[in-house]
Amino acid sequence: MKPYAVIGAGPMGLCSVRNLAKHGIPCVGFEIHSDVGGLWDINSPTSTMYESAHLISSKRMTEFAEFPMGDEVALFPHHSELRQYFRNYASKFDLYRHYEFNTEVVSCERAGDEWHITTCCDGVEQTREFGGLLIANGTLHHPNMPELPGEFTGELLHSSEYRDSAMFDGKRVLLVGCGNSGADIAVDAAHRAKSIDISLRRGYYFLPKFIGGKATDALGGRIKLPRFIQQRISAAISKLMLGTPEQYGLPKPDYKMFESHPVINSLILHHIGHGDIQPRKDLADVSGNSVTFADGSRSEYDMILMATGYKLHYPFLDRKYLNWSGYAPRLYLNVFHPEYDNLFLMGMVEAAGLGWEGRNKQAEMVALYIRQLAAGADSAKTLQATKRAQAGARADGGMRYLELERMAYYVHKETYLKVVATHTTALLKDRRATDTVQFSANTAPVSR
Repeated sequence: MKPYAVIGAGPMGLCSVRNLAKHGIPCVGFEIHSDVGGLWDINSPTSTMYESAHLISSKRMTEFAEFPMGDEVALFPHHSELRQYFRNYASKFDLYRHYEFNTEVVSCERAGDEWHITTCCDGVEQTREFGGLLIANGTLHHPNMPELPGEFTGELLHSSEYRDSAMFDGKRVLLVGCGNSGADIAVDAAHRAKSIDISLRRGYYFLPKFIGGKATDALGGRIKLPRFIQQRISAAISKLMLGTPEQYGLPKPDYKMFESHPVINSLILHHIGHGDIQPRKDLADVSGNSVTFADGSRSEYDMILMATGYKLHYPFLDRKYLNWSGYAPRLYLNVFHPEYDNLFLMGMVEAAGLGWEGRNKQAEMVALYIRQLAAGADSAKTLQATKRAQAGARADGGMRYLELERMAYYVHKETYLKVVATHTTALLKDRRATDTVQFSANTAPVSR
């Protein structure tokens, strides 16, 4: 079997290599930076991390099951702790030897049933043949930068460029948008800027990180409640603990809880309540340093920072290979191409509470599919037929996600993991002892 190429050494790339190696599939990983960590290594050229950033979900709901974080690690770890976590993970499972670092993937071209991948290291390009391709370069590194309704003559930045709150010193700042990063940045700016306003086009639900001294996302335990009950309970908790967005001068959400990603941050409401952050309506007009809002009010700013999210971005691969439609590729379970059996888009999946372990389960399913398809197993043939027939289906569990670019690849956690588990169980069940021969020459460690 020819090696499979894995692009990226963030959490998704690492667990992809981990599972390929575990199931005896030769692979080579490519990472543009000098070490693993991806987004969580602030020094990586593709990282959009900022100095104050912490994990939004709690560590126990996010970590890899086979590699839990130590008790000394904070419940909501700082990005530097997570960078070390991924380095330790890579060392523990001997993943470094599979990677080529400081190596950029320039292009990926299909040649028959193989992939010709061109990489560049130290200015030298080379093209090699691979048996398959796993793309795991992340979803949060290419900024979505919508046009302003006019021309702004002050500083115009995207949140991806934000690193440290010192940039706000003495400035009148307008922050546009309020995802989790936007809320973090607004709180940072409240301590340094001359003034900080936040403009929202639509409403957001807010949740605290802690309830009763415990991480909010860990509440509920083993009890699996129906989706609509989860929505109602979480909305009630939000209202009880924090009040409604309207009470803070923010727009009322025109959708149900979890139909868009909630903001896990109560500090922004604290600062709005104290007058440190001023809510504003949507932008209507921009001229020079002046911004007019939808309600007719107007203010002047030195800086506009766009916290408007990210776009899926795979510059090394033509969209024609990705079954792209609308905002995102249309793939079975967000990973399987309907036609190509050796192309996988790893980690293009988001869900409340999915964590890295959910992505690890995706990676295991893919590795088993590659192995079992090569072995001619019935379970792999069944999955092959399913992915061709249901590439446009979405594991949303009946959730009516907003028609937004950042929600285009959201799934319902329980629904998604149930389908993944069904395929994984079937792939493991009919794994034949005789199929180990063709994988025996692989130098990757095989264990389970």
